[in-house]
Amino acid sequence: MSFPDPIMRRLGLTAAAAIMAVAVTGAAAAQSMVVRSTGPSASKYPTGAKLKSTDKVTLVSGDKVVLMQAGKTRTLSGPGTFGATGTVQLSQSMGTTVTRMIAKSPTMRSRGGATRGDAPVVTDIRAPNLWLLDYREGGAFCVVDPATLMLWRPDMHGDTALTIEGGGKSETVALVDGANFRKWPTDAMPVQYGVDYRLSGASLAKPVTVRFQKMDTVPDTVEGSVDMLVAKDCSGQLDRLVDAMSESETAGG
Repeated sequence: MSFPDPIMRRLGLTAAAAIMAVAVTGAAAAQSMVVRSTGPSASKYPTGAKLKSTDKVTLVSGDKVVLMQAGKTRTLSGPGTFGATGTVQLSQSMGTTVTRMIAKSPTMRSRGGATRGDAPVVTDIRAPNLWLLDYREGGAFCVVDPATLMLWRPDMHGDTALTIEGGGKSETVALVDGANFRKWPTDAMPVQYGVDYRLSGASLAKPVTVRFQKMDTVPDTVEGSVDMLVAKDCSGQLDRLVDAMSESETAGG
């Protein structure tokens, strides 16, 4: 049975498109992305830069560059010249941490039976999920769902109050002893994009300013999350994610 020429042409184009898709996917998989860069050479390797597998990264003393490939990170420290790709191993527990970090619905637990007295104050931890607003971090913040936005604090001991000012309004919310979380006061102060919110009180050394960024979709992957956070300039959330990925990395040359 013979097919009309137009059908054959369509089949040929479909096959060509499939081959091209495989080639593009392979090229993308071989790429590394700069997710953190500090030191004298930071301007040469800015956050968000894509590197091909054949590229070399040349660093001087004081440089540190964190690369991401296939959802894993690799830290390069100067001086030295390094290939853009390398062997990286990720522990099972680290994979769980990263999965929890990018989950669209963070798990929120408060402590029952608050213990007062000599309990240590913990302030050096970061929010366990990207979409929790750690009110200590200023700058752009990417919001999954304004209606369910949650405030987060590192220490759950004691009652405290956070004052939020923005869009011509002011609201003070309470964070109670035994809880890390408090819902953003959406009824009194709905989340608006392009508005600077000034947050003060609640043991902050000084006020911080937050500006919300709209997300059309929530990425399902680490790579998608990094791309989106870089594009939206949500640097605080990007730092959290990079820290989670880098915490237990083992890198090879």
